[in-house]
Amino acid sequence: MKRRLHRLFRENGKIFILAMDHGGSLNVLPELKDTGKTIKECVDGGVDAFLTTFGIATTYKEEIGRAGIILRLDGATSQLGPENGTTRQIFSVEDAVKIGADGIVCMGFPGSASEETSLTSLSKFVSDAYTWGMPLVAEMLPMGWNTGAWTPENIAFACRLGAEYGADIIKTQYTGDKESFRKVVEGCYKPVVILGGPGDASERELLTMIKDSLEAGGRGVAIGRSIWKHPAPGKYCRAIAKIIHEGASVEEALRELA
Repeated sequence: MKRRLHRLFRENGKIFILAMDHGGSLNVLPELKDTGKTIKECVDGGVDAFLTTFGIATTYKEEIGRAGIILRLDGATSQLGPENGTTRQIFSVEDAVKIGADGIVCMGFPGSASEETSLTSLSKFVSDAYTWGMPLVAEMLPMGWNTGAWTPENIAFACRLGAEYGADIIKTQYTGDKESFRKVVEGCYKPVVILGGPGDASERELLTMIKDSLEAGGRGVAIGRSIWKHPAPGKYCRAIAKIIHEGASVEEALRELA
């Protein structure tokens, strides 16, 4: 377990995860039509690990190279299916071990209509991950995709719940300001990384959010659409990596995109 965590986190205790698991349920075209090229650019830009699907992890091993792999284990819903479908297990921790993954990820939806299914799956994944020595990332979102319920208090509760269930890393929504996010981090005894959302924030907005989250005690990011939808994903990765691993200011990071 510790060895895999050390492979994921840099020496400064922080991590830059590129989320590329969206194709398991959503349309990712045309932006990811040349998946290998995008992966290579992002690795060169400074990505530490990819949170991704079984298909990408096994097809693009050469492009991923020495970057870490965090395998998505749940799903079974798609944009063509019923709205708010229930997320379920589709792969096992053993599958992750077989493909050489460094970690696994699953959802945690406390308060949602599928709360019982979601949290039961989370507990099973944690148990199996412990057996195999595999770090687990829990994406903890109160009320699932009901963004109106993503208040600082609910996010803090969801993150603490994920830690109590035994997750090694918590992925969640940024609360919007450093003061409230600091309370989230202080109330959760596992590393917290922020997600990037639908990818509609400006470069300055996203980089500022990342900088603020780190200053409040966050340990990194797990961002996807904002990056791979960008016209220059490699440069965007470099800008984000400078903030996470070099302590750069937002203005210094923005120069990477000039």
